[in-house]
Amino acid sequence: MGFIFNSVTSKSMGMRARLTSWQVSGQLRNYTTIVPGKYGVADFGADLDAREIKLECSIFPKGSFGELILALDDIALWLDPTDGLGELILDDVPDRYFMARIDEKVDCERLLRSAGHFSLKFFCPDPFGYAINDETFLIDAEGTHEIKREKGNVDSNPIYKIKGVLSPSVSNYISITTNGQELKVVNATLSEGETLVVDTDKMTAYVEDENGVIVRNGLPYLQELNFPSLYVGKNSISVSVKNATFTSLGIQAKSRWR
Repeated sequence: MGFIFNSVTSKSMGMRARLTSWQVSGQLRNYTTIVPGKYGVADFGADLDAREIKLECSIFPKGSFGELILALDDIALWLDPTDGLGELILDDVPDRYFMARIDEKVDCERLLRSAGHFSLKFFCPDPFGYAINDETFLIDAEGTHEIKREKGNVDSNPIYKIKGVLSPSVSNYISITTNGQELKVVNATLSEGETLVVDTDKMTAYVEDENGVIVRNGLPYLQELNFPSLYVGKNSISVSVKNATFTSLGIQAKSRWR
C-alpha cells in the first residue's frame, strides 16, 4: 500500500507506506467559561481541531548507502513542508483527499546497509476528507428543485456558480434558497457570459468572465453574507428572480467526511 502526495505516488519514490491507525475524529475544542457560584462550567459547544495522519514507511533496498541517501534527499524535497499544504490521498481510503503537510522531523532508521525505515506524520489543518470525484448539480429553471448528496457524512460548504443577466437596482435580484437559507444577489452587474461564483467555505464571491478569469469582487452583490450549506441526502433548492434573467445555477457540493 502507499499514498499520493501532490500527484506523486510513494511507490514512484521508491517507498512502501502503511497506514497503521485511523483517527476517527480530530481533536475536539471545547468552548466553556467559568460562572461564579456555579458548579462545573458553562458549555458553549465544541468543534473539531486539526487531524493527524500517521504512516509507517520503508525504502526499497538500494545498491549502496550513498544511493539510499540520494533517495531520501528526493523524498525530503517531495514532502518539503515549507512548500505548504498538498493533496494527500491514501491507497487505503481512495475516495477522498486531505489537505496536509509534514508536521515533524523525519528520522530514517538504517535497517540494512542500503535500506531504511521511518515514520511520517501529516498535519491537516482542515480535519475533513473531501470527495475526489465530487458531486455536482445543475439547475436551469426557476422554482423549487430537489438535489441529493450521496457522498460524505457531514454537511458540506458548496460552491455556487450563478449565470444570468442583472442590472444594478435594488429591485433587481436573483434569489437562491437552500434548505431555507437564502443567498440573494441584488443591485448587481452581471452580463451574459459572466458567472457569479460564491464559495461558501471561503466565504467569498467573485465574477468570472467566459474564460474563467476573475474580473471583479462579487461580495457587494450579496444582500447578506449568508453562505448556505448542503445536507447529506436530500436538499431543497429554490430559485426566484425579479427584473433579471436566470440562465443556470451550478453547484459543486464539496462533499466531505469527518
